[in-house]
Amino acid sequence: MIRKIVVATVLGILVVSGAAAQEGRWQEMGIQGTGFFTKDSTGNGINQHATDTGGFLLSYRYHFNRWLAADASYGYARNTQENFTSSGPFSVQANVHQATGALVVTAPHRIFRLNPFVLAGAGALVFDPTGNAGGFVSGGQSQTRAAFVYGGGADYELSKHFMLRAEYRGYVYERPDFGLDALHSGATARTAQPSAGIVFRF
Repeated sequence: MIRKIVVATVLGILVVSGAAAQEGRWQEMGIQGTGFFTKDSTGNGINQHATDTGGFLLSYRYHFNRWLAADASYGYARNTQENFTSSGPFSVQANVHQATGALVVTAPHRIFRLNPFVLAGAGALVFDPTGNAGGFVSGGQSQTRAAFVYGGGADYELSKHFMLRAEYRGYVYERPDFGLDALHSGATARTAQPSAGIVFRF
């Protein structure tokens, strides 16, 4: 189901972006510090918890006009996936790489120097085990999960070329099992990613 949503979202971005008007184009690059908080889930007799953590988000945004833009982002965080099974607890510490594309709709006029926006898109989360002691399960492998991303935020204009950005992103994806049947729950995971940072416009 998530893969179908991802494919439909990407196609929608391409169609709408291709039809966008040619006026008022500009670009932005941003860097933000993030939080990474995943809701607990249960499935297949496995209770799963991910430790809360922080990371960063790099983004490139191309504005077709005052209200429509396309966003490409890369994010990084590291957390531990804790799995409580009938055989005992198994924890896997992993680097989490986030690669997403999204369509962004921005309010065409500023509100008290704020530019609110909403976004929706798709991409992938790559869970790469660190192999560190205490957070490693034998046979665990790097795993990629398709993800749906949604969110919103606002930019505060400092000058013609610089803005402050506060943003929230939510990710929906299948919980990783690192290729291990014993950790496969089939549960849907939901991660919240609040962030704040600076944006350069050119």
